[in-house]
Amino acid sequence: MKTKNLNCIAFTLLAIFISNLSAQSEAMDGWHSMFNGEDLSGWTTKIHHYEVGDNHGETFRVNDSIIQVRYDKYEGDFNERYGHLYYNQPYSYYRLKLEYRFVGELHPGAPVFTIKNSGLMFHSQDPRSMSKEQDWPISVEMQFLAGLEEGKTRPTGNMCSPGTDVVYEGKIDPRHCISSSSDTYFGDQWVKAELIVRGDSLVTHKINDKTVLEYTQPQIGGGVVHRYDPTVKFDGQLLREGFIALQSEGQPIDFRNIKIQNLKGCMDPKAVNYAKHYIKSDPESCEY
Repeated sequence: MKTKNLNCIAFTLLAIFISNLSAQSEAMDGWHSMFNGEDLSGWTTKIHHYEVGDNHGETFRVNDSIIQVRYDKYEGDFNERYGHLYYNQPYSYYRLKLEYRFVGELHPGAPVFTIKNSGLMFHSQDPRSMSKEQDWPISVEMQFLAGLEEGKTRPTGNMCSPGTDVVYEGKIDPRHCISSSSDTYFGDQWVKAELIVRGDSLVTHKINDKTVLEYTQPQIGGGVVHRYDPTVKFDGQLLREGFIALQSEGQPIDFRNIKIQNLKGCMDPKAVNYAKHYIKSDPESCEY
């Protein structure tokens, strides 16, 4: 029995050691968590029909190191209360990883297309530039879906374009959403998603470590967004950077392990803040 206990202790210590090494390696490569696991510090809400910063009904909340999207405190039906939780810092070149899972039932009155449907918005306008009655942010979306019926495919990691356009297969694609090549995932299993954004050039979507969609030249254009300030929508303008947001549109969902690696920084090896993972030079950030 003593030998077995010692083996268990040794195995636990080894697992902790490997986990710490992995965390240290990620930190050295420039990865950092976007979420402190305790509250929504560093994030800002914008929900349709409400002013920026009003987290109506605690739509976005934290429990057990998970950002949850819930509607149990809503009165009445959904009433198009589409919402987004914005990270306060904009980015241009980066990799973002997270895990999501769909839980529970669609809130009454939410559109049928939002069943097992959510997403990650990026290159978004500043939420403070959105009117109270603007329904969607001008942004690009990495859309998350789950299967609804066995035998019918419903890929995830798709691209949707509220108030934007992208170039796909060599030309601007008129579709609001472009499907990915991912598998279909059913139930409440955790799914890993990764987004790689290179300014206004190549964008890559990955699901469970597999590349499922790529496109280029995200830009302002298209429709879907309503009641926006016309001074922020210049169709044809390439999107080089913007805000990142988690979506709420009637379907409960959980998000965890939200991490980002900034790919823009000092690329001068002589600088003290030089890092090998940067792919976009930012000379003004160099420190000597």
